[in-house]
Amino acid sequence: MTCDYIKLANDGIQQLKPYEPGKPIDELERELGLTDIVKLASNENPLGPSHKALDVLRHGLGDLHLYPDGAGFGLKAALADSLNVATDQLTLGNGSNDILDLVARAYLQPGDEAIFSEYGFAIYPLVTLACSAKPVMVPSNLYGHDLAAMADAVTDNTRVIFVANPNNPTGTWFNAHALDEFLSRVPERVIVVLDEAYFEYVEESHYPNGIDRLQKYPNLVVTRTFSKIHGLAGLRVGYGISSPQIADVLNRIRQPFNVNTLALRAAEAALGDNDHLENSRSENTTGLVQIAEGLDQLGLEQIPSVANFIAFDCGRPAQGVYEALLREAVIVRPLGGYGMPNHLRVTVGTSRENERFLIALKKVLADG
Repeated sequence: MTCDYIKLANDGIQQLKPYEPGKPIDELERELGLTDIVKLASNENPLGPSHKALDVLRHGLGDLHLYPDGAGFGLKAALADSLNVATDQLTLGNGSNDILDLVARAYLQPGDEAIFSEYGFAIYPLVTLACSAKPVMVPSNLYGHDLAAMADAVTDNTRVIFVANPNNPTGTWFNAHALDEFLSRVPERVIVVLDEAYFEYVEESHYPNGIDRLQKYPNLVVTRTFSKIHGLAGLRVGYGISSPQIADVLNRIRQPFNVNTLALRAAEAALGDNDHLENSRSENTTGLVQIAEGLDQLGLEQIPSVANFIAFDCGRPAQGVYEALLREAVIVRPLGGYGMPNHLRVTVGTSRENERFLIALKKVLADG
């Protein structure tokens, strides 16, 4: 082969490395021959999907020879009613990652800049570089967003700013006053993406709802997902809420059938199951306390989290701890790729799963 096909790709893509998801259970089974594996790596809901969503899935298999509703009419109508927005403000995505990618492709060109926080979600620089735009990382403030510094970083070349509340992988958050101060400083020509993938878990009284700010800030795009508290990660369905003009732009480049039939129906059913949402939130709140107290007893420093995971400092290079936990049949997430080589992130599981993790971690740390 005489042609270098990597060098034929655009400049930004040449700088990328593929996104590394959490290790799947079946991969660990193949590698180490383990069973009864606890996966606490990918911020999934340990309670699984709503029973209403499962019922819809069981009865929806007969239509799989037909294309999905490309407009997502039913889910959009349900979302509009639930969120008190218009359907023309909505963009459906193959997970909320799809919306992040749509925003980048719609508004970033070579020479443009996209701003995001240090320790922010790995997809932000990925979608930026894929468009051959320039990623601008702003140093964090105690592992969270320094919104004032992010506003200061805006230049004539800035087109998009990505902010997450709560932030993944650190679990940090910012309050309503901080968000409003930030949005008031961002020029209207700059698109602000407010990633609220974990918003349903937050119980802090001063946590802001991004949708409430759409009318005042027409440059704002709020992204949300059914992958987390709704337990539909395997179906990949998320959505963006924005001004009708921005939604129109995003829907022009959205793939016609980017959300599959079962995902559309299950998401609509899940949206109407408040009992499942409340049970999931309650289980998570209890689990956060269980894990935090267990880490405290082990003398490990943690980043206070309002999401469904906790990042903690192992006090040593975390990769070795991660690998040792794998041998104990517990999968967590190392954060070396985020510039946090001593940190692991653990998802809140069931009470039994959390206990399994804490027992395994204690053993691993004692073994040195």
